[in-house]
Amino acid sequence: MGLREVKSELKKLDNDTLIKHISELYKKYKPVKEYFDFYVNPDEKKLLEQYKEKVTNGFFPKRGYKIKLSISRKAINDFKKLGTSQESIADLLLHFVECGVELTNTYGDIDENFYTSVENTYGKALEIIDNNGLLEKFKSRALKVVNDTENIGWGFHDYLVELYCEYYD
Repeated sequence: MGLREVKSELKKLDNDTLIKHISELYKKYKPVKEYFDFYVNPDEKKLLEQYKEKVTNGFFPKRGYKIKLSISRKAINDFKKLGTSQESIADLLLHFVECGVELTNTYGDIDENFYTSVENTYGKALEIIDNNGLLEKFKSRALKVVNDTENIGWGFHDYLVELYCEYYD
């Protein structure tokens, strides 16, 4: 069954039945609850802070010591699905990069896959920032990331410098 069929069936239902179904989804599924909570009360600033904490927890877990970038990536993907602004998405992506840099500077070198993930996220953040006319707003944070990687190996710093220079001359 596809979306077309589901829409066709939903059109046959009265408002009370639709509300009942949506209420059940709201109670049973956390992503649905988050979506409707944001829809009803779109406090993007508060939501961004909650998701920044989720991203941070992937790098610096409250329990244990194992880095779980999958938690951070999932948080970013979930945040995007809520229909947030491009500015907030760029902010969250840049936060991911800042966490990666902080982790490396705190604990030492990680591995190539880790750096590739952080580099790709930095590039995506800069692309969104540029496409939405936000270069000036994020300039100091974007530069700080580059400066904070000066002593990191694997060509990480050099690649971030290249990315930065593509957007900021």
